[in-house]
Amino acid sequence: MKALQIAASGMAAQQMRVDVVSNNLANMSTTGYNTRRAEFADLHYQQLSRPGTVSAQNGAMLPTGVQLGLGVRASSVSVVLAQGPLSATGGDLDVAIEGKGYLEVTLPSGATAYTRDGGLKRTGDGLIVNADGYQVNPGITIPSDATSVSINADGEVYAYFSNQVLPQLLGQFSLTGFTNDKGLEAMGSNLFLESPASGPPLQGTAGQAGLGTLRQGYLEESSVDAVREVTELIKAQRGYELNAKVITAADQMLSATTQLR
Repeated sequence: MKALQIAASGMAAQQMRVDVVSNNLANMSTTGYNTRRAEFADLHYQQLSRPGTVSAQNGAMLPTGVQLGLGVRASSVSVVLAQGPLSATGGDLDVAIEGKGYLEVTLPSGATAYTRDGGLKRTGDGLIVNADGYQVNPGITIPSDATSVSINADGEVYAYFSNQVLPQLLGQFSLTGFTNDKGLEAMGSNLFLESPASGPPLQGTAGQAGLGTLRQGYLEESSVDAVREVTELIKAQRGYELNAKVITAADQMLSATTQLR
């Protein structure tokens, strides 16, 4: 009886669905987080009688045949790319990306990672880093005697000094886009890595070539919709329960078979 294996694959699929939903709900307050969605595909079909097979009785073709499905499998967990709402923070190093693009971050290994988390900080030396202390490219240092910092929509960083009327340009943040953003490899800490599926990084200036702009004093909130996620959770729970009932029914049928005399 294949029902046991088919229902077990359905239970495993719904369990994975619950795992994805729980991760979304856990990241409701994560800056720049995009919702994940579990996607599934049916498994191989056992062809007991192929469609179009000629019937032995009268020579007519079978219009549908007999194709027995063998269950379900997870095909992917994809990212739902959506702009999260912007939250005003007033921080001079808080920047939200309006539109497409990622900030570049240099990891301790020297590799480059990408993030939409604009909650930037500065070290004791004035270097602008992310929350984990990784340098945000191109590596801008704020002088210790600067009274304030301004970041415009193009990513230009200016410092103001008490003894100067005009601000001093310290550098400019660039944004990076990808042909397939969904193909980026998530590594945690709001960071992503380039992968063969994402395509090579396309670096450019904010506001140009389809890239977004920067807004100082704001952070991009998570795009998770709590109501939708709870609905998905209920549907996954019901699907899990129904597959469990199939296993119970199949077990009872097997028990009846073994009791035949």
